[in-house]
Amino acid sequence: MKIKVLASGSKGNSTYIETTQSKILIDMGINYLTLQTKLKEIDVSPEQLDAIFITHTHTDHIKGLASLVKKMNIPVYASTLVTQELRKTIPENNLHIISREDTFQDLEIETVPLSHDVEGTIGYIIKNNDEKLIYITDTGYVNERYFKKLNNATIYIIESNHDEEMLMNGPYPYYLKQRVVGDSGHLSNHTTAEYLTSWLGAKTKYVVLAHLSENNNTPELAYNTIHEAFVKNNIEVPIIIAEQRVATDLIEV
Repeated sequence: MKIKVLASGSKGNSTYIETTQSKILIDMGINYLTLQTKLKEIDVSPEQLDAIFITHTHTDHIKGLASLVKKMNIPVYASTLVTQELRKTIPENNLHIISREDTFQDLEIETVPLSHDVEGTIGYIIKNNDEKLIYITDTGYVNERYFKKLNNATIYIIESNHDEEMLMNGPYPYYLKQRVVGDSGHLSNHTTAEYLTSWLGAKTKYVVLAHLSENNNTPELAYNTIHEAFVKNNIEVPIIIAEQRVATDLIEV
């Protein structure tokens, strides 16, 4: 499995995943030119994409979706509620409702219901052979009932949105601060650290911290918070920071 986070943050999100038989995106919150440029770094073109899997309908996750579908006539998979919303801009023939457990070519895909202020928001568990990718962003918390499914993945791409102190002392109005820290908001660095130290296992090879706030976090704060938690728990797993403007290197697992 090969993974490249093309963009991550409040201005646009998209992640590329490749296996022997599949080339897919999770989310398309960037424009076509940016997608084309970043895929070119690994000698892939948008025309080679097989499908797009959507987490939810906030603009930073679907901004470039309608344009890409129009150009490529590519299938789009999402939850029932998200699919209903996407019908406003995406042709019916391109939309597919993904089941709780589903398959796509050589991928086994499970969805994880998340708690965000868009109904139908989901995360993804994507399996290929012995490798398992967890993709979780844009949620106020993760329900404990799914922890067993999230254990011991090969790679985690997970939100580490904000530092609580930086958020509370920052310029956001009170109502927006409450939204961010609420059950339908975003994961803090500390919450993400708690989840990861609970979930990581012997098979885990990489952690990618995603969707960092430009106003309420820094790459250094996110990295240090997670790293300190790993040290306390004797975890030695590389931590990668996904950025808004620069794609990650290609990660192979």
